[in-house]
Amino acid sequence: MGQPRRGAGRVPGRSPVPEATVARLPLYLRVLTALGERGVHTVSSDTLAAAAGVTSAKVRKDLSQLGSYGTRGVGYDVGVLLECISAELGLTEDRSVVLVGVGNLGHALAGYGGFHARGFRIAALVDADPSRVGERVGEVVVRPVDELEAVIEDCQVTIGVISTPAAAAQSVCDRLVAAGVTSILNFAPTVLSVPEGVDVRKVDLALELQILSFHEARKRPSPGRAPGAGGVVVGDQPGSGGFVDDEAGEVVRMTRRMVPPSPLAQPSPLARPVARQSRAAQAAQAPEAARTAQAPEVPMPAATHGGEAE
Repeated sequence: MGQPRRGAGRVPGRSPVPEATVARLPLYLRVLTALGERGVHTVSSDTLAAAAGVTSAKVRKDLSQLGSYGTRGVGYDVGVLLECISAELGLTEDRSVVLVGVGNLGHALAGYGGFHARGFRIAALVDADPSRVGERVGEVVVRPVDELEAVIEDCQVTIGVISTPAAAAQSVCDRLVAAGVTSILNFAPTVLSVPEGVDVRKVDLALELQILSFHEARKRPSPGRAPGAGGVVVGDQPGSGGFVDDEAGEVVRMTRRMVPPSPLAQPSPLARPVARQSRAAQAAQAPEAARTAQAPEVPMPAATHGGEAE
């Protein structure tokens, strides 16, 4: 998931909390919510750090940005920290959301109960397909896309969710922004252009799967590449594969499949001096061999007994 896209310059009234810290606050909130439901009253920075994948020092720095400080040897009060983070994330009030594009993904998003549990209400569903209009998803009825601006005003929408095909996403985004929506969650496989003051979060499921596929390729070498040789071969047909370089982290040699030379073809370091000595001995013996080859053959006299040939 990418960082919010926004125009250059700082918008007046925007929170001074760094974006990296904001990205970790929901992780802390999830842990705190689970602890609160179990009746746990205090939590250490180590526990929060494990959930967010950072150090405990980073957790303490993040929470200090909110004015929350734990007690040495005790930790943080779960209830107080829950309220503090919820307030910083703006979750102390309900947020009305309009979802544009009620296809398979839109249906799944509209029916997800986790939104309401975290303070987000799917107030309206909009789709351009006439066959979708009038369909009920949960408690919400799909409305035509022509009514988008009216829906935003009537339902006091503050967040827009786009799950349309890529070709329609930018025009939908423009209409959301023109109607006053300044926060957009984009599931369409395209990059949206927005003016200053509008935040966009992009969720690209295919991209995330491609990243996981890359790591899978590194974990399981192909038969065309020996394990532990510094990379893996991808592609199973000549001309379609390539080599994933461990150092550069990229695929190279995409025009042909790389087959490394057999280890048997490489002389060991211990054998190389012997090979050089053998070649030197052969060079020294070469003149003698040449002379032997050029000398005329002399017949040996036959053995005799008493002067007569046997």
